[in-house]
Amino acid sequence: MAIQRTFSIIKPDATRRNLTGAINAKIEAAGLRIVAQKRIHMTPAQAGQFYAVHKERPFYGELCEFMASAPVVVQVLEGENAIAKYREVMGATDPAAADAGTIRKEFALSKGENSVHGSDAPETAAEEIAYFFAGIELVG
Repeated sequence: MAIQRTFSIIKPDATRRNLTGAINAKIEAAGLRIVAQKRIHMTPAQAGQFYAVHKERPFYGELCEFMASAPVVVQVLEGENAIAKYREVMGATDPAAADAGTIRKEFALSKGENSVHGSDAPETAAEEIAYFFAGIELVG
């Protein structure tokens, strides 16, 4: 398998509860390296641009408002098959359906406040990484 990069956000519901370290521990225990990380506070406009793919969906406004409600931690993760591996570590979007031991099963409050975001494909990962990070910030 090839080394791959993926993008992650530790969302406001998790940063409010000081779960960044616990989530990072799960990421690293899964064999993924954090090669870039920063804490930011998105504006509603930045969240709207990032989630533009969901603009026509009924939850878009609520999602943007939530993502701008408190700081988040944006990250670039690296490892073998990183996209699939991180999605496995995150667990299902709905924490009630997530497997035991996953980030969402352990930390998510609800389907909407599900603690983390992760890229779903190589193309998406590249776009999401470039939205938040300059190449010089990727130090893997």
